[in-house]
Amino acid sequence: MSGLKKIKPKIILFHLLFWAGVWFFFYYFFSYNSDDKVYVTWFSSCLLPVTIVVTYFLVYFLIPKYLLTKKYVLFALYSFYTLVFSSYIIVLVIYGCLIFLLSFNIAVMPPMSKNFFFILILVFLVSGVVSFITLLNHNFKTISKNKELQNKILETSLQLKEQELHYLKMQIHPHFLFNTLNTIYGFALKQSKQTPEIILKLSNLLDYILYQVNKPKVSLKEEVLHIKEYIELEKIRFKDTLRVIFVSGEIDEKIQIAPMLLIPFVENAFKHGSLQEGFLRIEIKVEVVNNKLDFQLRNTFQEEEIQNEKGGIGLENIRKRLELYYKENYNLIISKEKKWYVAELSIFNLNLTQND
Repeated sequence: MSGLKKIKPKIILFHLLFWAGVWFFFYYFFSYNSDDKVYVTWFSSCLLPVTIVVTYFLVYFLIPKYLLTKKYVLFALYSFYTLVFSSYIIVLVIYGCLIFLLSFNIAVMPPMSKNFFFILILVFLVSGVVSFITLLNHNFKTISKNKELQNKILETSLQLKEQELHYLKMQIHPHFLFNTLNTIYGFALKQSKQTPEIILKLSNLLDYILYQVNKPKVSLKEEVLHIKEYIELEKIRFKDTLRVIFVSGEIDEKIQIAPMLLIPFVENAFKHGSLQEGFLRIEIKVEVVNNKLDFQLRNTFQEEEIQNEKGGIGLENIRKRLELYYKENYNLIISKEKKWYVAELSIFNLNLTQND
């Protein structure tokens, strides 16, 4: 009963109208060269239930149970049985109408109702057309479901990526603060007069981090500006032992990148860099040419002091974020040249990726 309740009245009405159309189709063909409307009406009416049974048997049993499940041998076998059984019923209809309606007077029998093979083809033509439409409808629904499933998978994947990006962005806060607060702590212990200045510079950087890191993209020009502020903060800590060369051409304000993408490189340079001949040397170059960002950072280091650098949070964070933001659209090379540690990042097609 629950299955019957699910059948919508519109569907029932559609089926009734369809079979009414089939009945008129039969009546049209069998009335050819015949004026016996009574016989044609009864013959068409008797043939219609046979067509309905064969059609529904194919559509609701054979096709879903055997054809769609790829049981082709069983489908062919049961289709043959259906053909034989329906042929037998059609013969009974022909002879039944001939006996009861025409008293076996075959001479007055409408010519189209005499041809068994024509009647069989007519019945299976209707069943075949309905079966074909059913298969097309099934194929359409399958494609729609697959697309819907793909969209759900894509949506889930995007949500996971967004969650991962959010997690990586949240890691930036403690990592950056840990490095900077250590600097402030050292100056506070010394009761340095520069402590307020450091706190002020830190507050500017925190303002950038807290309000910009949650954006999908930020201005490259603004990122570079805060890199310079961070360097100024570190200059206070290193005093005369720091030598920084910062080269940056004119940057269009429309050029955007992922937030806090370059600053961690600078952090690592100060964290893992070492004094050589009394100085920590850091060289930074930022250049944008033909929508391509070239960022290079070099810092002096001692080999024994950087053995565990690859396990650091900062660099791993950068790599993951690059994969999520610029997959197959960037190149990151980390290398060592004598006493220099070099990080080279290139991001291509900035104008195409800035709205991704």
